[in-house]
Amino acid sequence: MRLSAILYFVVLLFSSQINAETQEKAVFKQPLRLFSKQPMTGYYRDGYCRTGAADFGNHAVAGVVTEEFLDYSASQGNDLRVVGLKEGCKWCLCTSRWLEAFSAYKDGRIGMNGVPKVDLDATEDSALRKVDLDTFKQFAAKSEQQGSSEL
Repeated sequence: MRLSAILYFVVLLFSSQINAETQEKAVFKQPLRLFSKQPMTGYYRDGYCRTGAADFGNHAVAGVVTEEFLDYSASQGNDLRVVGLKEGCKWCLCTSRWLEAFSAYKDGRIGMNGVPKVDLDATEDSALRKVDLDTFKQFAAKSEQQGSSEL
């Protein structure tokens, strides 16, 4: 019985070390922070903006949606109000959808408020494959611009 208990703890220790090494990272390479459970968001509906091989949309951007963004997204065929989103909701957005809104802003098709603010501590680093960090920083949630990790 003692040997099985020792083996159990060795396996537990080993598995927790693996989890720590494979933990998803945010854009500043720190552990990804929980974004929202109200509404429950994320590709895996666990509150984290983490992705995986099956997530072809790369739901990595921790965005705070606005009415202007919701209108724009609906006009592009992705009506997020259907899932109950409204202004101020925190939602894990597809990186390409966020980039599309940013491009529309740059082209003058929507206002700056049409680009969701981004919680950089809850945005997975995989989003950096399509959007550079400096661009995300321009749209960091206000409290993050002030050096706080709270929204």
